[in-house]
Amino acid sequence: MRPDTEDRLHTLTGRWKPAAAPDDAPPAARLRATPDRSHVRMLILVGVLAALVAAGYLWLARPRPQPAAPAATASLSEPRPTLSASPAAAASSPVLVHVLGKVRHPGVVTLPPGSRVAEAIKAAGGVLPGANTGTLNLARPLVDGEQIPVGVRAPSPPPPPPGAATTTVPGAPGAPLDLNAATPDQLDDLPGVGPVLAQRIVAYRTQHGGFRSVEQLQDVSGIGAHRFADLKTMVRV
Repeated sequence: MRPDTEDRLHTLTGRWKPAAAPDDAPPAARLRATPDRSHVRMLILVGVLAALVAAGYLWLARPRPQPAAPAATASLSEPRPTLSASPAAAASSPVLVHVLGKVRHPGVVTLPPGSRVAEAIKAAGGVLPGANTGTLNLARPLVDGEQIPVGVRAPSPPPPPPGAATTTVPGAPGAPLDLNAATPDQLDDLPGVGPVLAQRIVAYRTQHGGFRSVEQLQDVSGIGAHRFADLKTMVRV
């Protein structure tokens, strides 16, 4: 169909068709109907930059662990405290006791800490045939430096020389015996005090809540003035 005939047909039908660009039109005329590629590249670049900025912000805003405070260090010039001997170290020392009387090998024996009277007698060879320990408490813990009389009464300690300072330790040989802490065996070793009287002394202090003075020893049945005169320098409260 010829062009003029086609134009007339479109005019009669009320339709209009835009004229197509001729084939020999310049390239710019053919690209007007499509979006500009440079604009697309610009949008992509802007999106990439926005993503990088957001990633950097998240990296800077991340929670970070707080550094620990430096521990306080003692000055080198500050003197160090001197360590003193502890009670545990003293308790680990060996115990020396004197076993005398009716044993096979009387004398001084050395035993580990925490040993008992029975172990001291065994270290001295044991009791002689026919002898017995009497009221000696075989289960009592040993005290360093004490005497253990087996089957005999403990010898009286010699009096201190005139003018000598008395530095005896309560409970040690020669020291005044504490009436409120002494065992029946220790009371039995006092001169003129037997097992029965030792039990009376213990019963009296239990009934009266302990001795408050040495003179109260006269209130115990069986202790008269003469016996108290012998005991008052050998006991204390």
